[in-house]
Amino acid sequence: MYVGFIGLGVMGQPMALRLARAGTPLVVWNRTSQRCEALRGAGAEVAVSAAEVFRRAATVFLMLADEAAVDTVLGRGTPDFAQRVAGRTVVHMGTTSARFSRDLQEDVRAAGGRYVEAPVSGSRVPAERGELVGMLAGDEEAVAAVRTLCAPMCRETFACGAVPGALLMKFSVNLFLITLVTGLAEAFHFAERHGLDQRLLRDVLDAGPMASAVSRGKAPKLLERDFSVQAAAVDVLKNNRLIAEAARGAGLTSPLLDVCHALYDETVQQGHGERDMVAVLHALETRTANGRRC
Repeated sequence: MYVGFIGLGVMGQPMALRLARAGTPLVVWNRTSQRCEALRGAGAEVAVSAAEVFRRAATVFLMLADEAAVDTVLGRGTPDFAQRVAGRTVVHMGTTSARFSRDLQEDVRAAGGRYVEAPVSGSRVPAERGELVGMLAGDEEAVAAVRTLCAPMCRETFACGAVPGALLMKFSVNLFLITLVTGLAEAFHFAERHGLDQRLLRDVLDAGPMASAVSRGKAPKLLERDFSVQAAAVDVLKNNRLIAEAARGAGLTSPLLDVCHALYDETVQQGHGERDMVAVLHALETRTANGRRC
């Protein structure tokens, strides 16, 4: 049986390409059909509809933008839903609320399908290199099978127990990522306004204990004011909102996350939503220009 992949955006396309180039028998579909051409060139078959993917594939990966897109592709709430998921494994790789994923699992199981939650940590470049980190939750047997399929896309995968354990793990990782990149942007803004050599700042950071793959990837972008997208600011804002909702639902405080939420909201409102997350620098610069100190 084929493996299906639906959703060929910034992350989905390089992930699907990794599968195709590894020899996975792949059938793909994307709402914008032009995104399928690279997959066709890599040997994947291109379906004419999402329904065709489910007809042909035993396991279907979904890398979709939001909850509405997932429901639409699955035909959830219509008679098509049971026809698509019965006897198949649905692998939800996008970032949605934990509650949505838990409810989706119940519906898939009730329709006779299997469900695996499989969000990933990493942006476009790690996706292209097959260096994502996968987090999986669901029934052990289904998780084990999906874990094998994820090998071309992920440097490492981790079993995170029952749904929504994988999404909550990703939220924990992304909370650190968001605050880390925002702090890095603020450090470059601070150095620039004090007349420091920002290249020297990059070198000092690289040599010191704070250096990481994230700092080494994002510092050059801040230095060159390169806002080409790896992880879009609008997606970071969505992630921030989902993490904040999960925190509130558990009665947790999240002061650093709340500040970042405001800054990314300002970044998007200023028209930088489709640029890389380091574009949060614009929100910091705007606050400084307006004399705002917090």
